Amino acid sequence: MSSEPYLLPNGRVLRYSFRERLVHWLAGVSYVYLLLTGLAFWSPWLFWIAVILGGPTISRELHPWFGLVFVVGVSLMYSMWHRQMKETPADKAWWASIGHYIRNEDDQIPSADRFNPGQKLLFWGFFWNGILLLLSGLILWLPQHISWNLRFLRLAAVFVHPVCALATIALFIIHVYMGTAMERGAFGSVIRGDVSRAWANHHHHTWYEQLLRNSAERK
Repeated sequence: MSSEPYLLPNGRVLRYSFRERLVHWLAGVSYVYLLLTGLAFWSPWLFWIAVILGGPTISRELHPWFGLVFVVGVSLMYSMWHRQMKETPADKAWWASIGHYIRNEDDQIPSADRFNPGQKLLFWGFFWNGILLLLSGLILWLPQHISWNLRFLRLAAVFVHPVCALATIALFIIHVYMGTAMERGAFGSVIRGDVSRAWANHHHHTWYEQLLRNSAERK
């Protein structure tokens, strides 16, 4: 089975292949664990989360390992999607109409490709913050390997790690909202993999038109 989106014979469109969905959930599940345990470490008021997740010792031991799993997931998403996440001239028109998108005035929003500019922003936000979280997390995880002369790296890591974590939390909230409320049916696509042709045409018209052209050329 092709890993590329294509038209299905049942009147639906394969939006995400099994591999894409698997990688997405690998990154998503690992991130949720990192989010919960990170919040438990960040504030005494949230320490009860660590207790629920098996205790502070287990949470502390597993947090960095789940961080590595998250990095693997983000890296795989980068390898699959980074070419499709590049900014295009049409994206500028979409951003100029962001108010219409927020107000669900779909008829006044420019046509979007497979990923709209908002999704691209989320992708790159997670990617770059993920790199900073990895670097700062390694320093916090293995401080004994940082010489005393480079102790400023420890201080920088203490600041950078929570700041980037808070940035990804904001992105995560936006991502969940966009996938459940802004584009009804999007959440189902990362579970089943497919969407209706009407959904594809409505939310990602440029992408859908390209799929139609590709299908016609193969016939």
